[in-house]
Amino acid sequence: MRIGEVARYSGVSARMLRHYEALGLVRPTGRSGTGYREYSDENIRRIFHIESLRSLGLSLRDVGRALDDPGFAPAELVEDLVRRTEERIAAETELLTRLRRIGVAEPAGWQDVLQTVALLQALGSTSPGARQRAALSAAEEVPVPVEALVEAVLGEADPNVAGALRWALAQSGGERGAELLAQGLGSPSPAVRKRAVQSLAELPGDAATALLTDALAHADVVVRRYAALALGARGVADAIPTLVEMVVVGRNDSDAADALSALAADPALADRIATGLVDHLAHGGREPSARRRLTQALAGVPGDTTSRALAELAGDPDPGVALTATYVLSLRAAG
Repeated sequence: MRIGEVARYSGVSARMLRHYEALGLVRPTGRSGTGYREYSDENIRRIFHIESLRSLGLSLRDVGRALDDPGFAPAELVEDLVRRTEERIAAETELLTRLRRIGVAEPAGWQDVLQTVALLQALGSTSPGARQRAALSAAEEVPVPVEALVEAVLGEADPNVAGALRWALAQSGGERGAELLAQGLGSPSPAVRKRAVQSLAELPGDAATALLTDALAHADVVVRRYAALALGARGVADAIPTLVEMVVVGRNDSDAADALSALAADPALADRIATGLVDHLAHGGREPSARRRLTQALAGVPGDTTSRALAELAGDPDPGVALTATYVLSLRAAG
């Protein structure tokens, strides 16, 4: 079979067949009387083997080794091909993500494209200072896709940079930012879940409030506590049980007491908060340190229920509890 026929039959161009010959991969059986290359059936089978191996990503050099070296072991080469393919896919995926983010930013011209690219690169910098500057620029100068900001804040370990990213996200995140952060609450990483709820806590709007309310039932106690603190500042009564529990166990208890005090400014909630604190004093607050924390939390809650509880606590066997209750009562009487 002549080279033109082989090219038509195999789908490999005559030029590539000549290249294979030059490399020694395929050797025609001979030439015709008029000088045309002649290919045998064995040549044809070898050409198909070459193309099959090339389809796996093997270089022509490796193809030659695979076909001609009896001791050639494919396992190591296949493993290397898998690694290189994964790296290529990761790079292509990163490029696709970047292009989509640039598209979402709706650049008006190439200058906008270049600014967005520079900012996205800075957000991925190894320098915390560069990442922090990029976060501040994202809110003030160059519009950055919310997806990029959420990805950055969920992966940021530096507290200063994380704070700047949360601030930037709060300026532009909106409902889309809240939606993406909610996905972070489902991460298997406790650190990512914590960053997600902290970021949600700084997002304004009903969407963030609704997600924080849902987070009160989260399996991760850290998520529940951060959600409760944020909701307390927003005046959401659903946070009260978790805030009271935080006072009892001594986890961010000062912040929790402040949040309860803010909620208690609503007369409709003050009695409910006081009742929750008093119930724990009566049934779960036997530990002296817990009783002191509960008494201190009562100090910020107005109402008759609190006053009655403080009067009783003024005679508590624990001096710390009794002194705190007496002092708060004196302040109330003077006010």
